Formats: sequence, structure tokens, C-alpha cells
Amino acid sequence: MARSGPDSRRPAPRTPQRPPARTPLQAFFYWTMVLGVWGLIFVVAFFAVFATDLPDTSKLYDVERQPSISYLDQSGAVVAVRGSQYAPPVDLDKLPPHVPKAFVAIEDRWFYWHVGFNPWGILRSQIYNTTHKGGPLRGGSTITQQLARNLFLTPNQNYRRKAQELILAMWLEAKFSKKEILSLYLNRVYFGAGAYGIEAASQRYFGKPASQLTLGESALLAGLMKGPSRYSPVSATKRAEQRANVVLNEMVRSGAITAAERDEAFKTPVKVNPTLASQRAQYFTDWVDDQVRSLLGEPTEDLVVETTLDLPIQTAAEQAVRRGVAAAKGQGVQQAALVAIDGEGRIRAYVGGVSYEESQFDRATMARRQAGSAFKPFVYLTAMENGRTPDVQVVDEPLKIGNWEPRNYTGDFRGPMTLQTALAQSINTVAARLANEVGTGNVAATARRLGITSHIQLDPSMALGAVEVSPMEMAQAYAPFANGGFLAKGYGITRIRTASGKVLYDHTVEKAQRQAVIGSPALQYMNQMMRQVIVSGTGTRANVPGYDLAGKTGTTSDYRDAWFVGYTGGFVTAVWVGKDDNKPMKRVTGGNAPAGIWRDFMAAALPRLKTQEIPGGVATPEPEGADPIGDVIDGIGDAIGIGNDPPPAERPPVREEAPPY
Repeated sequence: MARSGPDSRRPAPRTPQRPPARTPLQAFFYWTMVLGVWGLIFVVAFFAVFATDLPDTSKLYDVERQPSISYLDQSGAVVAVRGSQYAPPVDLDKLPPHVPKAFVAIEDRWFYWHVGFNPWGILRSQIYNTTHKGGPLRGGSTITQQLARNLFLTPNQNYRRKAQELILAMWLEAKFSKKEILSLYLNRVYFGAGAYGIEAASQRYFGKPASQLTLGESALLAGLMKGPSRYSPVSATKRAEQRANVVLNEMVRSGAITAAERDEAFKTPVKVNPTLASQRAQYFTDWVDDQVRSLLGEPTEDLVVETTLDLPIQTAAEQAVRRGVAAAKGQGVQQAALVAIDGEGRIRAYVGGVSYEESQFDRATMARRQAGSAFKPFVYLTAMENGRTPDVQVVDEPLKIGNWEPRNYTGDFRGPMTLQTALAQSINTVAARLANEVGTGNVAATARRLGITSHIQLDPSMALGAVEVSPMEMAQAYAPFANGGFLAKGYGITRIRTASGKVLYDHTVEKAQRQAVIGSPALQYMNQMMRQVIVSGTGTRANVPGYDLAGKTGTTSDYRDAWFVGYTGGFVTAVWVGKDDNKPMKRVTGGNAPAGIWRDFMAAALPRLKTQEIPGGVATPEPEGADPIGDVIDGIGDAIGIGNDPPPAERPPVREEAPPY
């Protein structure tokens, strides 16, 4: 029987009822609201974090730039332009329609539809960069983002900068029309070669206003946006051409031009501004550019620098260096330098290497290499000033100075000869004995007096050129032989003025009275002897028929360096060849590759110059007792006493044509 009580009267527990399921429409609105709230929170947080230190946008139209410096040669021709070049903003309506279309097609196809950034473009670039590790990164920035970066931000690659770029891009889209944004972009973006804005780029690359840009030229400039230096039409012509073709194809794809217009552009060659394309005298421009900033500090306005350079002669020098190095490549010649100055010290040609594009290291002034036998004239000049004459008899015989025994290249000794013959044939033992007799300290003092500024060690081997010097030093130190005995320190700047004409520096104002550093009869004796180097000695390959020439060859230990320094009345040229790593070449001597470059250059330069005879009279006949034994080798090492410059091969005293080099 069931027990009755209070518990028996409780109702049975009820099963909880679930709320009715949302319809798809209700779910959509619900999750949209949730995502909207979280999105709003994210946007507020995003702006709170990244918008706190945004740059000042009130200076949107201010332009802060490095002033440009235009370098002119001695006749007023443009050598180079350094620094930033800006031009007045160009009106978008005054540009040919294909100009803005080219930039939109290659940089931002959706420019007219997005709100400052392209989410799909950003996602696509991130996917590409993630799947292509180690290669070049692909950007997803719109034109508006690029403008924001160029106007307000640094190029640093980090998430904070990218976030601020997005914020500023949206601000630009809200404040300006698409046309205004595109106009700002074209007028402020960097095109390389120091040019900012489409007008400056058109002037710099093509020498004409942007309103005259052709379709092909527009495509080339638009292609530069991927990398102004990598796609430069000056230094990377083929790559720039290929990139321009990509731009033209994208213009067809986007409907900006027709296929027929593209094909016509393919047929029309694009010619780069000759002044920019030539890339002439870049080593020289670097050298004088440093001096301009040293004289005036960082310029605050556009400057014009009038230089001593002679562009036609400079072009001949660059061509001679390239040809000479190419011809001697099989002998291990990799680099060369050339400096040519006149009797006043004005630098007329300056080549710091074979290719500025490949190496900007300036071997004309920055490199110090052993001079070899090219240093011997300072030994002989000291001897002349101490009473010797060219016809003094000396003996080529074994010699020992302390523990050092200089040797000749041939390994033998030629006995009695005159000092003139000894210099012409570059006999090591005679030079070493002379330096020992007059004192290496006095020889060093002579070299410094004439223009050598590098340290000169006083060991006996200095007589054979164990002294490290630059081509610039050698050119200016030989100048007194060519100009009547006066010091002629090389210089490249004549005058500096502002673009408006105000003179800031004038070399003639500070020019001191000419200082005599070689007297008579020592000057006449030295010129007499160094003429014979070209007439019948080791430098016959340098001969240019019809001109009064003199000079000296030089080769250093194991053929690491080879020189020819020569001159006519009032004009000196120093040539060096070798390798940057100071490794030996293959039996390259001062009498072959450098003398060949020197002759090639001088043959082109001399007709342009108002040449005169070398001070000291005409060349003397070949001395008695000369014993030509072959245009073999300058020597294995003047610095260690086994490398005199080689005598010429058996042939007439003067060659009408030198052999190939």
C-alpha cells in the first residue's frame, strides 16, 4: 500500500524548452551586428594605436629638397647635375592622356574605384611574399598609399608604418578628388637620377617638358616606379626597355590604349638625354662634388660649378682607357686610371676607372700604388741639381747598399754609359747608386717639392719606386718639367656661383704667385733625358709623330703596377694600369699597356691643345753606346731591385707606328 505524505503530492519535473532556432535572415543580421561591433572596436583600437603619432599633414604642399649642383666644363657644356631636381608642378590637364594612364595601368588599375587601399591587392601581395621566400617582395600599395608614403612617411618597412600609410591614404581620399591625388602623385614621386616629379624627370631623362612626352617615354617613366635605380634607362637600358614593354602591355589590357598604339610605340625608339646618357666624367664629378661641400658646406640653393674639365678631351681619355684595358685583358689588366693637367694645374681629363657603373672607387686620387721607375726622374733631378749632367759617365755594375743588391731585369750589367742612356733604358743600378750618393732624404725632398704628397720612405729601394702614389700626384709632380719649372698643383674648380649669378668662390682670387721648383740648367737636362725615353728608350710605344714629347715608364714588383707619365709643352698625362686586389698581371710593363693608352689619348687630345715645345730645346740625337735589346719588360720589381724598365726591341730610333697593345 502506498504511503501518503507531502512528497507524494509534488508535480513531476518539467523538461527545459530550447528557444526556437533563428531563421537564416535573423542569423545574418545577428552576426553582422556582432562583427560590426567587433569591427568598430578594432577600428577604434587601430586608430588609437597608430594615429597617435601621425606626421603633420598641414605641410602637404611644402617641398624640402637638396639643391641641385650643375657642373660645367671649361667651355660651359654640362658635365653632370647632382642633387635633387624639382620643377614647377605640372597641370594634369596639360599632360598627354597617355601619361597618367601609363601610371594607373602599371601601379594601380583600380585607382578610380578604391577608397585609398585595395584589400585584394594587399592580400594578393601577402600571399605572394609568403610563398616566394628569398626573392624580391611584391608590394600591394595603391597610388594613394604611395603618395601618403612619399609625402609624410619614411620608407622603413614595418607594420606601424604600413598602418599609418593606410590611415593617411584614407585621409587623402576623403580630402582630395582622384584627379588631385593623381596630380600630387605625378608631381612628387621620385624618378631616379635626382629628379622629383614628372616635369623634372622628363627634363632630366629626355631634355623636354612633360607636355611633350610620347607614349613610349611615358611607359619608360612609369616603369621606373618599380625601382628607379634598377630600371634606369641610363645604367640598365635593357631592363628599362623590358619594363616599359610590360607597362605598354598593361595599358592594352586595361583598355588605356589599343594594341595598334602599343605596336607603334614599340617601333619608336626612346632616346635618353645625351648629357645624362653619356655618364661622362662621373669620377671627376664625385671628386669636385666633395670639394664644393668642403668649401661651402651643404648648399642651400641651386649652384653652378664651373670646372677645368675639357669634355672632348675627357671623352677621348675615357675611350682610350676602355680600349687599352680591353686590349690588355688577356694579360690580366683589369683597371686603369688617367689624369691629364695643363701647365697651370688645370685638370683637363680625369678617369678613375674603366666603368663608373661597375665600380665607383676612384683610382685617380683615392688609390695609392707603387710608382716603380716612374719615380726615377726625381732621383735624376736631384743628381742634376747636385752637379751631374746627362753626359756624365757611369757604370752599370753589381752594387750593394747595406743588405740590398739592386738588379737589372736582364740579370746582367752593361758597363759604362751616360746618365742619359741610363735613364732612357731605366737601369736600376745607376738610379740606386745616384740616390745613395745624393741622399734618399734629398730625393724625397725633391719629389715633395714638385708635388708628391704621399709618405715617402727613405730606404734605398725608394730610388726604384718603392713609394706609393696616386696618378693625380704623378701628373702634378711631372708638370714642372712641362711648364718651365713651376709648381702646378692639380685643381678642378674654377668658380662656384648661384643659379642667379652670385659668385661664392673664385679660384683666381686665391691663386698665389707661381712658385719655381726647378731651376736651370737642371730643367733642360731632365727634359733632354726624358725625351730620349720616347725617342730610343723604354717608352717608344708612346710616341705620337710630329710632337715634342718626353716621359717615363714604370713597372713594379711582379708586374703589380704599370705606369706611363709623359708630357709635351704645358700638358702632362699620367696613366696607371693594374688590378684592384694588387695581384700581379702577366708581364705588363709601363712600356706597353700604359704607354699605349697614353699614346691613344694624346693622339686625340694634342690637336685640340695649343701645344708648345717642351722647355729646354729640341731632342738630342740618340746617344752613343745605346744598346737596344728588345721591347720586352719594364721589370719584375723596381721596388725590390729587379725591375728596370726594358729597353726597346731592335728597331729604328723613332717608330712611325707603335705595335698593338
